[in-house]
Amino acid sequence: MGMTGFWSTVSLLGVGLVFGLKHALDADHLAAVSTIVSERKSVRSASLIGVVWGIGHTISLLAAGIVVIVLHVEIGARTAQVLELGVAIMLIGLGANTLRKLVRGARVHVHVHQHGQRAHIHVHVHDGSPEPSPHTHHGFRIGARPLIIGMVHGLAGSAALMLLVLTTIPSPLLGFAYVLVFGLGSIGGMLFMSALVSLPAHLTANHFARANVAVRAVTGVFSLGLGAFMVYQIGVAGLFL
Repeated sequence: MGMTGFWSTVSLLGVGLVFGLKHALDADHLAAVSTIVSERKSVRSASLIGVVWGIGHTISLLAAGIVVIVLHVEIGARTAQVLELGVAIMLIGLGANTLRKLVRGARVHVHVHQHGQRAHIHVHVHDGSPEPSPHTHHGFRIGARPLIIGMVHGLAGSAALMLLVLTTIPSPLLGFAYVLVFGLGSIGGMLFMSALVSLPAHLTANHFARANVAVRAVTGVFSLGLGAFMVYQIGVAGLFL
């Protein structure tokens, strides 16, 4: 590979990284992840959710890359719309679940954690879900939900990405490298956005319990409303006309 080819490759991968970072800012991505992040009181835990979402997103893109680049299977516009409709339904479910937890009876209580000779107090908002272990600081465990959400988003976004890969990248190996760098960009972008979105919940969790409930309600309404709008836009105005 000559210097021209080397810099062309670097430029292409750089574009993939930037597109991945920008991709994390899509409204449907933020709406889905915010419903989980708003339940977290730790910025570090919320950031980890963004990383797990990005990993799931990248897994789906790499799987789509195998299907499209290696097996030469074309992802049609109608298939892409069906996948996007799946994302919309998922957003409605996530938003409705968040609101259901709050309506079911979010309650505030205070309890003490003991670490050696040092004790510290936490004020928490609970929604009737089973209590995690006291050593997890109320939900530091991540679970599979953000991974699955990321995978669904990755599948829905694969058509446009794969079209770009197929039309501009002649080498399958370079195509997979582009997808991987794009995925790394989306991981970094969602890590940052998850931390940023979690700040209102983090700042209100221990001192402003009612404001914390309001923050969670906003994320639920946003996810539910965006999902309903997408269902209309894709399912009613697009897919079935």
